[in-house]
Amino acid sequence: MIFMSVNTHDYENDVRVMIGAFYKGNKIITDRERAGECELLVETVIEGGHIEGMVCDAGHGNVHNIECDASRDDRKTVRNLLKRELYHIFAELTGRQLPWGTLTGIRPIKIPLGMIEKNISDEKIINTLRSEYLVSDAKADLSLSVAHREHELLQTLDYENGFSLYVGIPFCPTTCLYCSFTSYPLSMYAGRVDEYLGALIKELTFISEQLKGRCPDTVYIGGGTPTTLNPRQLDRLIRAIEDRFDLSRLREFTVEAGRPDSIDRRKLETLRNHGIDRISINPQTMNQKTLDLIGRKHTVEQVAEAFCQARDCGFDNINMDLIAGLPGENSEDVKHTLDEVGKLAPDSLTIHSLAIKRAAGLNIFKEKYSGYRIENTEKIMDMACRYAREMGMDPYYLYRQKNMAGNFENVGYAKPGREGLYNILIMEEKQSIFAAGANAQSKIVYNSPPRVDRIENVKSVDEYIDRVDEMVERKRRYFNG
Repeated sequence: MIFMSVNTHDYENDVRVMIGAFYKGNKIITDRERAGECELLVETVIEGGHIEGMVCDAGHGNVHNIECDASRDDRKTVRNLLKRELYHIFAELTGRQLPWGTLTGIRPIKIPLGMIEKNISDEKIINTLRSEYLVSDAKADLSLSVAHREHELLQTLDYENGFSLYVGIPFCPTTCLYCSFTSYPLSMYAGRVDEYLGALIKELTFISEQLKGRCPDTVYIGGGTPTTLNPRQLDRLIRAIEDRFDLSRLREFTVEAGRPDSIDRRKLETLRNHGIDRISINPQTMNQKTLDLIGRKHTVEQVAEAFCQARDCGFDNINMDLIAGLPGENSEDVKHTLDEVGKLAPDSLTIHSLAIKRAAGLNIFKEKYSGYRIENTEKIMDMACRYAREMGMDPYYLYRQKNMAGNFENVGYAKPGREGLYNILIMEEKQSIFAAGANAQSKIVYNSPPRVDRIENVKSVDEYIDRVDEMVERKRRYFNG
């Protein structure tokens, strides 16, 4: 247990996330009466640009004092200095270095991308990442490479007049053990899918009416697993989008076909008949023992069959998602997955580091799975990168999540011309994304002054169907100013 005391709420979360980065799983308390029960005490006092404090390792009797002044009395400068001071102390106490240094947010590429947009040199960007944020050499180089690729891909987008459209299908064949997304087993909702589509199309109709004269750059149908819909339902949904939105300048239309056990030839042909140009077939692993453990009710052979069927149907932009750090898997298991995926030769590959969130089965039933080791290392991430490059892919987007195995990242790799633009847009928040469906969240981007407003829909399928008019009204308030 760890005691934390911060005199101002402004910096409380900064201290908390640095503690969490080094001491995962430890309970953090703020009750001073219980400080004597704790193995680590962290106390900080921030006044203007001056920082004082101490970190006491009660178990070993070590005390590290903090006293320093920021170069400027502004939130960002003080925040970065505070996190660096804590980083150095925690690194000494634990003997650990974090690959991303003091960067704990989900969008580390925002820093180098913003600097590129200001024409700052690569050398200065790298030096800033290393000195100000203590990022490792490898991650600084990766960040810069991704930022340059994102910058190149985003150059041609019209942020003001363009937009992206997200359409949520919250159904899945089953719920995976690691999943924390709001999704519902199709077996429980099969009788309401058409009713859900009716509500969804009503919301899409309203959005399209408000955006007359504007053309989407990307459309993304995600979930859940959109291919849990049958061919008729897929046709109904995509036809509704085509009828309501001007797709004449569309750069990308993605449908997640994530679960191989939700895919058949008729569904793939339906997607191709509508000109869908990008799909994602996501095995997560090519080890059958792991698929069985995590609740993926399909076989390794089904992954290959679904992929080959998609190729036969004419899809030439297929992404595959993999997860490093799945329970019980080691580097040899990940190598086997990469070998098998390499034989299929996808056009892009997204390597996720397992992130166990509160709502995931792995966390809810953690005692049941306590015997399974969670292993993710720099060696594994480097191996994945090497395999992707051998397949002709380069990194093009990157993001991080809380509680990631190994404190690493999620990286999207793609062959030239096969990058997922929507993936970049959802991460970098450069363009408004209007979202429809249960648990969908619209992100409205303003450039002057810069800010992002969010319009959230209810999570429950039943509530979404019953309250779709309210979801429309939430957006109407935005459009009416």
